[in-house]
Amino acid sequence: MGWCIGMSDTIEDGKFVELTYKVTDKKSGQVLTYVEFPLGYIHGHNEILAPFVHRQLEGKSAGDVIDVPIDGNLIYGDRDESLVFTDRIENVPEEYRKIGNSILMESESGQTRSFLVTRMDDETLTIDGNNPLCGREVVFTLEVLTVRNATDEEMQAGGAIVADPQVDPSLMRPT
Repeated sequence: MGWCIGMSDTIEDGKFVELTYKVTDKKSGQVLTYVEFPLGYIHGHNEILAPFVHRQLEGKSAGDVIDVPIDGNLIYGDRDESLVFTDRIENVPEEYRKIGNSILMESESGQTRSFLVTRMDDETLTIDGNNPLCGREVVFTLEVLTVRNATDEEMQAGGAIVADPQVDPSLMRPT
């Protein structure tokens, strides 16, 4: 059968895909990450999520919503409590004093690792070098918004060509 009416594109190599996703903690039901602005990428070229997530997306089309359960222990290993540090708050620069802030630190051997500010009170601040998904079971919920052939320009650029936002000149403040 050569003709198929209304057949929508499905995700495969060379397709331009736009999606949004959220990551939910399986145990608590808490949403850990939520991406509301569509992420655009070219499947098989500049993938933005973990490879096994992209494999789950293959064959899906616009409008599909999929849940991908992920065991953080399998990917990131067990939590390492030696990567958790608490210090007096006055020893921590002001710009880092916010829960959720990421701090890049370097070890004596020159290795860098990202630490997350996880706890803070009036006297102390705690940072954790474990991946936030360590020791957690989460569910990636992905919603496919767009699937189409990537343009030559996008293929060369390796991803979405983002136009400057169109601003209505009447909204501009007179200078």
